[in-house]
This record gives sequence, C-alpha cells and structure tokens, in this order.
Amino acid sequence: MSEPCHRQGDEIGIQRDYWNREADAFKRIYSRNKPAFSAWLDKVFRRDMFQRFEFTIGNCQPIAGRTFLDVGCGSGLYVIELARKGAATVVGIDIAADMLALCRQFAERENVQDRCTFAVSDLLQYSPDAPFDVTIGIGLFDYISDPLPVIAKMRQVTTDKVVLSFPRLWTWRAPVRRARLAVRGCPVYFFTKRRICDLMRQAGFERHTITRVGKLHCVVGVVGRE
Repeated sequence: MSEPCHRQGDEIGIQRDYWNREADAFKRIYSRNKPAFSAWLDKVFRRDMFQRFEFTIGNCQPIAGRTFLDVGCGSGLYVIELARKGAATVVGIDIAADMLALCRQFAERENVQDRCTFAVSDLLQYSPDAPFDVTIGIGLFDYISDPLPVIAKMRQVTTDKVVLSFPRLWTWRAPVRRARLAVRGCPVYFFTKRRICDLMRQAGFERHTITRVGKLHCVVGVVGRE
C-alpha cells in the first residue's frame, strides 16, 4: 500500500519518508478498537477500503497451499489474512521499514510468522527465488506516477493472476484527496478505466476485468491459461 516502484526524480524517497511517518496512523485505520464516532467515519468515508479488501481476498481464491506476493504490503493486512486462510507462503515487500516492522508484529501476534516473509524493497529491484501463484497490489498505484513497469514486472513474477486497485479519477474525492496529501508532501495519482485497460494490455494482460468498487477500479489480470 506504500510501495512506489518506478523512480521519477525523488519519488521513491518522498514516498518512503511519508510512509515511515504515517505507519502508526495507517495501522489504526484497520483497527477494530476504535471509538464509535471514528468507526462511523470509517464506514462513511473509507467504505471502499473495506470493500476492496473483500474483493481482493475473494479474487485470490483458491488460497490454501498457494504462494502470494503483496507489493506495497503496508502494515500487513492482506499478508496476514492470506496466511490465515492457508496460503503456503506470503511475501510482503514495501519500501517503508517502519511498515514492515508492523507487519512482523502482526504476523507474530496472529501466529502465522512461519508462512510470512517481509522484505524492504521496491518491486523493480526485487528478484524472487521462484514465481508466485498470485500477486496483489492494493492501494499501491495511488502513489506511482508511471505504473507500467510495475505491472509488467508483476506479470513476470506471477503464474496465475494479479489483483490490483486504482483510485478513480472522476470522483468528488479525487481533488480533495490530492490537495490533502499534497499539503503533507505525498503526491497521489488517479486513473480512468480506459487508461487502466491500456496499461494492462501494454503489460501483457490481454485477459483482465475491471470492477468499480466505490471510488476505486479493482482489476484482475489473468496470466495462466484458463
């Protein structure tokens, strides 16, 4: 969720600094121990974050016994859930070391650390020992100015499918979010369905689906044969 892999200028350094600063705040977004008012705000303004979680886990099926890569894994929400559901191995990579510290704590707390591996890396610099069945990139492309090299690398290291999310351009939230994060030193990017289609095809995903989930586009790109 915090893994800008393609460097343009100092993009990757800016993102690393931002997500190291925001690690604890990001973790609290998914906390179940919140005051009632905070929980209500989440349901109203962050509903699609929870909807994309359900979309992603549903489209990762079957999970048991398979291998997964989470690019920009953030605080580890998806990594731990996949491990809970029986994944053989889940690797989470992120450029923010503070995020990965949260991941390791989370994995130990849930007793799934034997199936979870974490690495400080961006995807373009990452060389796995073997390809993964499924690669996910959720909340990742919000922060990458040029997604194509990242999506192409995802296809390269994946044997079955990828599950991705992109924030939609034409929503009321887009300009508000862009302005809010700009003040905090974090560029954010938005996408049309047409641009996503072009990116997926250029990356080699002739078979892909795009589903509108709240203010997001959620994508499944198929690598393996049907």
